[in-house]
Amino acid sequence: MKKIIFHSNREYSLHSNDDHPEPTSKFIPEWYLKSDKYITDPRTNEHALNFDGTKMLSYKSCPALLDIYTTGYMIKTPCDLFFYEENNEIFVKVKREYKDFCGERSPMKGFPVPAGYHEKHFHWYAQWAPELPEGYSAIHLSPINRFDLPFITVGGIIDNDKVNIPGLIPFFVKKGFTGIVPKGTPYMQIIPFKREDWEMELNLHTPEEIFNRFTKSSETFRKPGGNVYRTKFWTRRKYL
Repeated sequence: MKKIIFHSNREYSLHSNDDHPEPTSKFIPEWYLKSDKYITDPRTNEHALNFDGTKMLSYKSCPALLDIYTTGYMIKTPCDLFFYEENNEIFVKVKREYKDFCGERSPMKGFPVPAGYHEKHFHWYAQWAPELPEGYSAIHLSPINRFDLPFITVGGIIDNDKVNIPGLIPFFVKKGFTGIVPKGTPYMQIIPFKREDWEMELNLHTPEEIFNRFTKSSETFRKPGGNVYRTKFWTRRKYL
């Protein structure tokens, strides 16, 4: 098993573990945990059935979605952040002892502003930075599929086997949002990966080949009750 080491960049991290990085699996959204693994028929309010009488699986049974919510590690806010508007402009207030964690940035010329977000944006000055084994890098990005968050962190890739000093990370705030982003909110997901060279190849199939590929796929995966990928092909990964 590979090891990721998080280096602290703030003195306050010595006195409390509230802001310590944690596996992404600790932050699975409540709506996902409470969701039904079967599809409900809106006409009957009962579980919908497949042609063979088995219950139809919902997104809750999709390993691809589960992987997104359990892959890598999360960095979370060490304090409450209060966002407010004045004259249609967004501002942030941070407690004095955390003032260097979050700050305003001038617009990045030429950098597109996400639709529905303020042009004026801010930065995280991350209080943690990862160190990875030789040959590994990390994707640093906004928590994936966390549409409930009122901000979006700009993503990037860092060779964290060579560099583990945090820098300023831009983020945008949704228009119309004012209020508190509470302490402990995940603001950046970190996913380690091995650096490897790749080359691309295209394999253009004839209509007959496409038909045969889909037929073979159906024979493999379209089984009564479904869930074939999860039970026979999916590999669970661990991030401790």
